[in-house]
Amino acid sequence: MTMSTALLTDHYELTMLQAALRSGAAHRRAVFEVFARHLPGGRRYGVVAGTGRVLDSLESFRFRPDELEFLATAVDAQTLEFLADYRFSGHVYGYREGDVYFPASPIMVVEGTFAEAVLLETLILSVLNHDCAIASAASRMTTAAAGRPIIEMGSRRTHEWAAVAAARAAYIAGFSSTSNLMAGRLYGVPTAGTAAHAFTLLHDSEPAAFEAQVATLGASTTLLVDTYDVPQAVRTAVEVAGTKLGAVRIDSGDLAVAAQEVRAQLDSLGAFSTRILVTSDLDEYAIAALAAAPVDGYGVGTSVVTGSGVPTAALVYKLVARETVTGKLEPVAKRSVGKPSRGGRKEAYRLLDGAGRYETEYVTTSGTAPEGGVPLLHQLVRDGEVIGAEPLEAARARHREAVALLPQEALHLGRGYAAIPTEFA
Repeated sequence: MTMSTALLTDHYELTMLQAALRSGAAHRRAVFEVFARHLPGGRRYGVVAGTGRVLDSLESFRFRPDELEFLATAVDAQTLEFLADYRFSGHVYGYREGDVYFPASPIMVVEGTFAEAVLLETLILSVLNHDCAIASAASRMTTAAAGRPIIEMGSRRTHEWAAVAAARAAYIAGFSSTSNLMAGRLYGVPTAGTAAHAFTLLHDSEPAAFEAQVATLGASTTLLVDTYDVPQAVRTAVEVAGTKLGAVRIDSGDLAVAAQEVRAQLDSLGAFSTRILVTSDLDEYAIAALAAAPVDGYGVGTSVVTGSGVPTAALVYKLVARETVTGKLEPVAKRSVGKPSRGGRKEAYRLLDGAGRYETEYVTTSGTAPEGGVPLLHQLVRDGEVIGAEPLEAARARHREAVALLPQEALHLGRGYAAIPTEFA
């Protein structure tokens, strides 16, 4: 039986539900919106990721007997009765996974009764805040890599299930593979992995370790060459695997210098096609610094699974419209200092310049589409039924297309402002 996601929420959602049921406002129509007031870390753009996980979680958002028993002392009988029958029956719209977003982009819109929509706040935010942050960092890394492949290998640096989600998000943003097997099983992300220093240390000698690995995995394998002495290890690797050795990995030292020296040595030994992979606490800045080095691929761990210093996308879930006692849907907004919101059910479009690049994020409550505007909100859930699920490869392809249409300054790694402005109408 699929695990229920209903308790992946905050108690205060139930506090509001119980009080709204008592006041009679719980069944009023409501519109909630997910957006970021700013892009944290001085990023130039954000990347939408996690939508597919939200849709999966929505389908298993059910209060079963065990959940209801747990909540029996937390809420009253009326609320328990509502939860027992809970099924989201509204609509969800959103930006597609892999697309980019900017401050105030309404990347997800949830329409339903207040009671059924408010319960989804914590779950939606926990998924999107994590996955968008990871994908946004990963996108900067793949841009810095300039076509060289990156393996995601951060599972040991985060929570075990966060690692699975991070591998999925990084793949959307252009990483080539992951070391996480569960991400491979659940989402079809290609998996890859080579040996660690422990494998070399286990054997009586470095040649013995290399011989065992090559005998098992073939000459196309990747041998780790910095356990002891790098030049000696490279010589041994070519002696054992031959000049068709797949790759060597360097995990320490000055990677730019080491890569130059190893490339020269491999070429002198006739191993011209042997690739050089580098790891060791890489982030987008370290990858960019290696642009001129003879590096063929990267392995990134801690930085990608922690959002490279920005572990949350700063997304919020706010009520922007609600039904009045007369049955009319009216805009609502908060005016809290530093935390304002814009009322009204919105549509979003992206305007392009003469060269076909992104120029403006256009958000409107008028219902009128701007001339030439590309619609960004797509229906994901209709009357409670998921209709917007798509293969992960579609999100990956969409991200490549989106980054290619960003203005050039969006790709700068330094802190700055959003790459394109957001206009409201």
